[in-house]
Amino acid sequence: MANHKSALKRIRSNNAKRLRNRYQHKTTRTFVKRLRQTTDKAEAQELFKKVTGMLDKLAKRNIIHKNKAANNKSKLAKYVNSLA
Repeated sequence: MANHKSALKRIRSNNAKRLRNRYQHKTTRTFVKRLRQTTDKAEAQELFKKVTGMLDKLAKRNIIHKNKAANNKSKLAKYVNSLA
């Protein structure tokens, strides 16, 4: 167990950041699933804008890799464009 005051604070702050990152990542995954289940093109386009921003934010904060974000956005864009 940590003995220094700064180490104890670091443990607390790391845990808080971890929980925040998990929440944001899980929320984004939920929105991606919701977008994949959408069959209405107009609704999908609106949701796509939101999901794209969420993925970019995760990549910017190093919660996910930037290439993974780009790959997900590419696949989702392809799906949205395929809707009639």
